[in-house]
Amino acid sequence: MELQPINTPPRRRELPVIQKLVAAYKLWHTFFPTVLKTARHTLGAKIDFLFVELLELLFTASYSSKERKTLILQNAKNKLDLLKFFSQILWEIKALDNKKYILISEK
Repeated sequence: MELQPINTPPRRRELPVIQKLVAAYKLWHTFFPTVLKTARHTLGAKIDFLFVELLELLFTASYSSKERKTLILQNAKNKLDLLKFFSQILWEIKALDNKKYILISEK
């Protein structure tokens, strides 16, 4: 029996805001293992969870009715504010270095 080559799935057409957030999450994902161990399983895990929640909310909003979309986007805004807040604290306690904080903040 001959094995068939594995095809990659077609690229999804996502909203630019989702694409930008995915790029930021990919960058965070490379930084996460370097976060100081004392903060990795607390603030680091919270930030990781907020990224995933935010991606889920934006994806859901992109397929929701106008009425429902407004509530979902408000919730997403709150999650983004929390993500920024906890990221800043992570940097302030020096669990994330300056260069990485600047890179993730620019995304």
